Amino acid sequence: MTSRTQWLGILCGLATALIWGVQSVVSRHAMLVGLSPADVTILRFLAASAVLLPWALKRMRPFPVGSIGWPRAWVIALLIGPLYSLTLVGGAAFAPALHSSIISPGLIPVFTALAVFLVTGERAGRMRLLGLGVIIIGIAIFSRDALATTAARPDAWIGDLLFVLVAVLWSIFGLLARQWKLNSLEITVASCLLSVPLLPLLALVLPINLLHVPLREVLLQAVYQGVLVGVVALYLYARTVATLGAGKASLFLPLVPVATAAASALFLAETPTPTELVGMAVVVTGMLIAFRSPSAG
Repeated sequence: MTSRTQWLGILCGLATALIWGVQSVVSRHAMLVGLSPADVTILRFLAASAVLLPWALKRMRPFPVGSIGWPRAWVIALLIGPLYSLTLVGGAAFAPALHSSIISPGLIPVFTALAVFLVTGERAGRMRLLGLGVIIIGIAIFSRDALATTAARPDAWIGDLLFVLVAVLWSIFGLLARQWKLNSLEITVASCLLSVPLLPLLALVLPINLLHVPLREVLLQAVYQGVLVGVVALYLYARTVATLGAGKASLFLPLVPVATAAASALFLAETPTPTELVGMAVVVTGMLIAFRSPSAG
């Protein structure tokens, strides 16, 4: 690997972490300006589908599920489609942005390791178990203020529980994707396009405020959630994996909460409490230990 190629992989990994980190801030901002979780979900999948549709029409056979197949594609869409987005953005209505990027990414490897053990019997190695244990301790510390319903975080526990559910949904999806050996690009395309027919149902049963907020706010969510998160970040992370390998690519994930903390302080004036700072440091440490350790042992 040339030095230029390696640096390209590093830059792609850093850009991915930045996009994912700021996503929590953009979601929280949407709730603060009057958009609903359904609004953001609709904008996300419409924008992402508009970008991905030409590629899908040319490459996905059968359209729009490709080699995944209809039954598996619908399962994936139900796991990481509108339900996932509603839960993730809904949590932002109750908890500060940083909670999303600590709790969900922190618990995903924990729930994934548990699911893999229950389904396949594969045990995580000792160092990875140590890292997962550190993550759990860190999240317990981080969530103390929210669970105690302190004045600084009166309703944050609701958002935190929703972020736990996000981690559960993603862990189940990750296990299925691994078991079925699915292509990441086809997963993204199929789940986005199959989500579009479900969007009118959201408009019928959930609050829609798109016509009551400035157009710039609508465009911000469509571009950021749909194009940057739904398409660009996926491409950048895939390039990172292809250039540096999956193991090194995963080492950029602990940077996500760091990016969120900086962006939420800068754009939302949300600063973590001392307890949350300690919890974040412990979680990030646990993630580094877990991601640098063998998966089994």
